[in-house]
Amino acid sequence: MKTIGHILARYTAWLWGLLQHLGIWGPFAITFADAALFGMPVDAIVATYVYKDHKRLLFYVLMASAGETLGSIPLYLIGYLGGEKVLRKRISEARFQKIHDSFERHEFWALMFPAMLPPPAPFKLFVLGAAVFEMKLRDFLLAIFAGRVVRFLTLALLTLFFGPQIVDLVGTLFRRHGIWILVGLAIVAVLGWTLRKRAVKSG
Repeated sequence: MKTIGHILARYTAWLWGLLQHLGIWGPFAITFADAALFGMPVDAIVATYVYKDHKRLLFYVLMASAGETLGSIPLYLIGYLGGEKVLRKRISEARFQKIHDSFERHEFWALMFPAMLPPPAPFKLFVLGAAVFEMKLRDFLLAIFAGRVVRFLTLALLTLFFGPQIVDLVGTLFRRHGIWILVGLAIVAVLGWTLRKRAVKSG
């Protein structure tokens, strides 16, 4: 346990040292790495940036969202060039079919809403799925960016009110009540889609 703690402490020190060199571009670089390479504590980093520099709140939200969006392109290319086998190995056939059906019905929402969710939501599976099911790159990028803007903006506003510790609280709530959060988002999505459809018809 002491060894693991020591490793984590060194990793944390290295990460924050790197962020000091990156300056205001830290959120972009870290979220890009998170999406393209390996998991990073992006929520904690974005929350800390916002907490220490309120005036650049929107800038950090947009940079973090752009980093996650552009960092997802390599995984998209993997999926597009033959990632169905990779996806099938990671999930059950029933789960594969469920994701496929969601993209068949509303592919934009099928990717945007997972992009709004914090860890431990398996977002990279949806990114890979979007490519496997041949979602257009333009729509793919727009859906991720829109979803991440909602996620990071919500996080930033909560940070202003409650401080960076809100990251741990949100993570705990999602782990314990993730299914109900998803149900709530689904209801909001259906209502929003219905209202938009009525507005288009009336217009």
